[in-house]
Amino acid sequence: MINIKKNIQHHPISSYFTLVFLIAWGGSIAGGWAQFHQGKVLDLIDIIPMALAMLIAPIFGGIVMTYTCDGKNGIQDLISRMTNWNVGIRWYAVLFIFPILILITLVPLSIWVTPELKPTFFPIGILMGLLAGFIEEIGWMGFVYPKMRLKLSALQASIFLGFLHALWHLAADFLGNYQAFGKNWLPYFAGFIVFIVALRVLIAWVYENTKSLLLAQLIHASSSGFLGILVPLSNTGLSWVIFYAVYAFALWVFASIIIIRHTTHLREQPTFVKANKTSG
Repeated sequence: MINIKKNIQHHPISSYFTLVFLIAWGGSIAGGWAQFHQGKVLDLIDIIPMALAMLIAPIFGGIVMTYTCDGKNGIQDLISRMTNWNVGIRWYAVLFIFPILILITLVPLSIWVTPELKPTFFPIGILMGLLAGFIEEIGWMGFVYPKMRLKLSALQASIFLGFLHALWHLAADFLGNYQAFGKNWLPYFAGFIVFIVALRVLIAWVYENTKSLLLAQLIHASSSGFLGILVPLSNTGLSWVIFYAVYAFALWVFASIIIIRHTTHLREQPTFVKANKTSG
């Protein structure tokens, strides 16, 4: 048992991702494989256990790994960052980027491409956003991102984390959407990956300037919530392919402006990495 704990402490990043992938993918396969294997579109009763596994994975992984690697002090620091709200009102303005960009994407597409992308108003979407934001970020930005920052720059860590975060959705998304989307699923998910990486860059930029896990949670909640509120559902997936292609591009334009304007800070290597390069 002691050797397992020491091994986890020596490899916190890979240990965290192993744990959250096992829980999320295992729960998704357990909940959705039977219906998927029969060629059926998943029902709500199949999706609920998959959603629970996806929510449990990052919060369980974040708390357990924080305590295993950093003990009670790590938990106290986690709570401190979750309650750090006094960061300056200008940083909260980032929360409005997502509904603005979503509407800028949807309205022209609904007029010139397909009426299927006409913005909706589904208020329950904010609940889904709040659950995803507040629960998931305990693991993503609460635990694993700070560990990645010990070895990588903010930009490197955010891109790497964004890719793995998107890949973490793969099992649930494939089982939940492939039967309905068919050939449209792969281009849709490719656009989703590009979007998630851009989102991670934005969250990392704000976090690096505020050290507020609470704000990271709110940004994630705003992003997921307004997607749920404003973006119409599609039975074929083609509309989602179009939407994510354009929306991911728009989000990357914004992220690229941030990277260009703050490139020195975002690309700065951790102190001990720079010291090792110098001594080498």
